[in-house]
Amino acid sequence: MGSLRNQMLISMPHMSDLIFSKSVIYICEHDRDGAMGIIINKQLHSSDIKAIIKQPYSFGSSSKSSLKSIYFGGPVSLEKEIIIYSTSAYSHQKISILKGKSELNELKVKKDIQYKIMLGHSGWGAGQLEKEIKNGDWLIQNTSSDFAFNIPSNQMWKKAVQQTGVDLSSPIDPIGYT
Repeated sequence: MGSLRNQMLISMPHMSDLIFSKSVIYICEHDRDGAMGIIINKQLHSSDIKAIIKQPYSFGSSSKSSLKSIYFGGPVSLEKEIIIYSTSAYSHQKISILKGKSELNELKVKKDIQYKIMLGHSGWGAGQLEKEIKNGDWLIQNTSSDFAFNIPSNQMWKKAVQQTGVDLSSPIDPIGYT
C-alpha cells in the first residue's frame, strides 16, 4: 500500500470504539514507520475541553468565535494543539498544518482562510493502520478543503460514507460476505 498522506479515513459503521466511531480522519503523515492523523469531525465545546484537559486551556487573544473551531483531533498529546487550514485561496483544494498558536492570529485576520484547531492527534505504529484497513475498519477517500471546512461536523461522517457508496441502511459485513 502506498502512502495515505493527504487522504481521509472514514470509520466503517461497525466500528464501536468510543474515540473512532463515526470519525473522519485527515492523514498528515504515513510511511513504513506508522501514521499520524487528525479527527476532523468531532467538534468540542468548552465543557468538553475542561473534561479532557486537566490544566486550564488558554486561547490567547482568541475571540469566542474561535471556540467554534476547536476539535478533538485524537487521543495522543491532548495538551498540544495542531491547526489545520485551507490554502485553497493560494492553491487548489489544499489543507496545511500549523503546529502552534503563533500563526493563528495571522489566520484570523485573513478572511479567505478557514481553519480548525485540533487538540491531540491519532497515531498508528508500523503496519497497524494497514492491518485495520485490511480488516475493513476504514474507508479511504480523497481529501478536499471544501469537504474538511464546509461540511458541518455533525454531518461529515454520514456524507463521507455515502460518497464512498456504502449504503447505511443495509447491514455491513466488513469481510465482504453477505
